Amino acid sequence: MEETGNVVDLICQALNLPHLYVADLIHFGAVYCALVCPTPPPTATAEQVKIFKKVTAPAALKKRASLKGKTVREAQKTFRITNASEYVEAGSYLRVHVHPKRFPRCYEVDWLSRVIAETESYVVLDKPVGTSVGGTVDNIQESCATFATHALGLNSALRTTHQLDNCTEGCVVLSKTMEFCSEFHSKLREKQVKKLYLALTTAPVPPGKITHYMRPVNAAPRIISRALSEKWQLCELEVLECKEVPWPDAAVEAKNCIKDCGWSPKEVAYECKVKLLTGRTHQIRAQLADYGAPIIGDSIYMPAAIKRMTSPHLFPFTEGDIKKETIIDGSLNAAIDQWILQHGKEPDLAIGLQACQISWNEGECNYKSGPPWWRLD
Repeated sequence: MEETGNVVDLICQALNLPHLYVADLIHFGAVYCALVCPTPPPTATAEQVKIFKKVTAPAALKKRASLKGKTVREAQKTFRITNASEYVEAGSYLRVHVHPKRFPRCYEVDWLSRVIAETESYVVLDKPVGTSVGGTVDNIQESCATFATHALGLNSALRTTHQLDNCTEGCVVLSKTMEFCSEFHSKLREKQVKKLYLALTTAPVPPGKITHYMRPVNAAPRIISRALSEKWQLCELEVLECKEVPWPDAAVEAKNCIKDCGWSPKEVAYECKVKLLTGRTHQIRAQLADYGAPIIGDSIYMPAAIKRMTSPHLFPFTEGDIKKETIIDGSLNAAIDQWILQHGKEPDLAIGLQACQISWNEGECNYKSGPPWWRLD
């Protein structure tokens, strides 16, 4: 920002937005600030780079008393603006998420009915589909943690201890205290928390352990290979059982906004009970899709699974290793980039995946969710 002023006034002036809208953005957690502008991305325009160099020049930084005792790197760390009356110093950096991701499903849920258990230290929630556990980078209000806090009349906000995808339902543990939060994180790291899932797939998956390695890139879709690659992360799950069930009828699919991703036929589905052995993002979704059994409604991974069957040459891996041609010409990254394009977009609401059970302390703490959406009338 080129001048000092109230954060709402500055954003309204710069982006031509109404005051109430900007105040709502701050309430949602969609506005961030840093004392010094972070290094621009490669996509920055020449004008943006010019402004960055101007406001971060040593002579300009030296004049700012607020930077005394801070390194430039420390001053470039962003923090969330939480108060609409906050003032921002000239030379500071503001990032505004003008169109935050919304979760209207939060307003339709009877949150008290979703509480599986409540103790002095934690709450176990049967998370509904179409909701975020703890909020997103641009929306911390429309979340399970916030709505459950209000429904239970708690004075302090519930804290997240682990995540479920927005399109996944089932058991999630929310902490009432920092102490339990730290304790639960330790149990997760030491693999003392047991998680079981129900996955509704398009094809049968034989019982047994499934092992993959995930590309260490924090973005969807998650790319996995059955071959060990340097720095790729281990993904393991165990299919405990798999049984044939009816494919959800059209009314159930419509109610849960299940996308038609082109899979055929739709006569029977398969309900797999899965024990999660490692906890990577999208792990179950990506691993089952790699086995030709994508989860029903998974509009990210099902299109790629179909494409792999119809155009196998696009898949950059073989069952045992990277395709020989990608090793020879060094084009693995290009092949992966092409494979990423075969995936779709995030589901609108639900997929056939439920965190059906969670336990720790050798089963002393053991909680189960209700029936999955595909079994409800």
